[in-house]
Amino acid sequence: MTSPEQMQSPSPDIPAWRSPRAWFVLALVVCVGLAADLISKDWAFRTVAANPVILDYEDVVSGKGQIPFHDGVRALSPNLLDFRLVLNRGAVFGIGQGQRLAFVVFTLVAIGVALSVFGWWTRSKAILAHVAIGLILAGGLGNLYDRLMIGAVRDFLNMLPRRDLPFGISWPQGDTSVFPWVFNVADVELLVGMSLLLIYVHLSDRKARLALKESEEKPVTESNQASEGHPGEG
Repeated sequence: MTSPEQMQSPSPDIPAWRSPRAWFVLALVVCVGLAADLISKDWAFRTVAANPVILDYEDVVSGKGQIPFHDGVRALSPNLLDFRLVLNRGAVFGIGQGQRLAFVVFTLVAIGVALSVFGWWTRSKAILAHVAIGLILAGGLGNLYDRLMIGAVRDFLNMLPRRDLPFGISWPQGDTSVFPWVFNVADVELLVGMSLLLIYVHLSDRKARLALKESEEKPVTESNQASEGHPGEG
């Protein structure tokens, strides 16, 4: 039988790869995030342009597949967000155009690293880290699916449209828009996941420093208490 002391003791903080709860949190975040990305892309490419945009893999890979001209959809006013269809053959926000195979390999390696970090670097109770890694995996898998099945990544979120940089300033490519990149839900998940992971690392480091400080102060306190309890003979 289990004693009352054993029933009240907290569950051990084991490595995440041994924790069913940690795997559940990771899988739930990955599934929800991946579904949100793929469903939103499918919706955008069916509804944003005048007619649904049907993409052929061979045409997209060869460079023949193009998005027809469209005005886009104003999603948030005043000039905060538009829906505008773009095929991105680069990485996040269109960086590194034309390197599809390199990004596929990089994404596969990154997924392996993320799973290794989850399993061996985090503990079972590190829910913030598990959510962060789940978002990173969901974003990576969402864009990997597009590269393997579509031939390029489908983007449709255009932030701060029709807003130009002040004083005639332009980006190196000559664009004067405040935010010239078009992105998708997977990109957002990647950035949010990395931000949450950095927050987790900061909080963990802070907690470790506080624990170390307390462990260093405890012997001094116990020594002072022992001295007070056994005063010298007069």
